Amino acid sequence: MTQVPAPLEIKLHKRSKTLELVYADGQFELTAEFLRVHSPSAEVRGHGIGQEVLQTGKKFVGISGLEASGNYALKIIFDDGHDSGLYTWPYLHDLAHNQATYWQAYLDRLTEAGESRDKGLIALG
Repeated sequence: MTQVPAPLEIKLHKRSKTLELVYADGQFELTAEFLRVHSPSAEVRGHGIGQEVLQTGKKFVGISGLEASGNYALKIIFDDGHDSGLYTWPYLHDLAHNQATYWQAYLDRLTEAGESRDKGLIALG
């Protein structure tokens, strides 16, 4: 089994609400929304198979901070108050390399549930 390396670089771009990950095989930008709806927390994943909670209304979520968790993971602090998921190096690598597939599956789940990326948000302005 090949060990998945930590990213060579991690850059938070608050203005564009993206997290940039640089690996030996490429550079990836993951949106805050993508990371939030794919949080490895129990709040999102549930406590077992079939207990996942579809995340809605996260279109405008941002990242307010990052914290290293040992030498194995990154804690992402979102501006909606969510901060309980630990994104391990293998999980971040998987998200980065399979982003398009996971994003489309998420959009399909939203459609099937009759939900929206921005449901429940109040437009200001």
